[in-house]
Amino acid sequence: MYIAICDDEKIIRETLADFIKHQEADCHIESYSTGDELLAAGNHFDIIFLDIQMKGKNGMETAKAIRESDKEAVIIFVTAIKAYVFQAFDVGAFHYLLKPVEEKKFIEVFENAVREIKRQKSKQESELPILRIKARSHSYILKQSEIIFIENRANKVEIHTTRDIIEAYYTMSKLEGELGNSFYRCHRGYLVNMAHIAEYSSNKIDMDNGEQVYLAKERYPAFIKTYMRYLEDGGAAGA
Repeated sequence: MYIAICDDEKIIRETLADFIKHQEADCHIESYSTGDELLAAGNHFDIIFLDIQMKGKNGMETAKAIRESDKEAVIIFVTAIKAYVFQAFDVGAFHYLLKPVEEKKFIEVFENAVREIKRQKSKQESELPILRIKARSHSYILKQSEIIFIENRANKVEIHTTRDIIEAYYTMSKLEGELGNSFYRCHRGYLVNMAHIAEYSSNKIDMDNGEQVYLAKERYPAFIKTYMRYLEDGGAAGA
């Protein structure tokens, strides 16, 4: 879990960081003294503790800027002025904490924020595209994100997943039509999930599980355009 603390008071940053560490050991915390620093970092955070009165962009302006690219981050305002509380809802704030922050109240708000993050991630996983595959004696329901690449084998295919290899009687064309935009037919014998690409050259692609697939030379220019577009649209290399 990635957490940001943005406050111009060092003692507040340190206090909140200590509170967090007492509640959640498995997390990464970044601290910033201004909203401009937070925005310039360009990092994605699950939870953001955000002061309102700061030099440069204030907390409200910073939250609005965050919301332009991130609708899901849990924003918790930390303020000494109650009047700002009502403005917090305009930027989809999850909650607010009044200074001086009491540990008991912090724990209550933080635990609710962690539950909200887990709810979001559970929902996202349930909405991931799936592929239903019928093999000889089994039926499989695969998340598309689990599929690394598919290899053509005569009248059947081998589906290389993050767990194992599944053999099934399907055509590459049928699977290419059923799978989403993150898949690319790099060779007549291979269909790759671009989320699992580690490296590539003009004639091969290295997948993040250590396996290699062929890249047809005549498809190289189209592959580069498609892969770059995929990354620009928010895809993640080696995800």
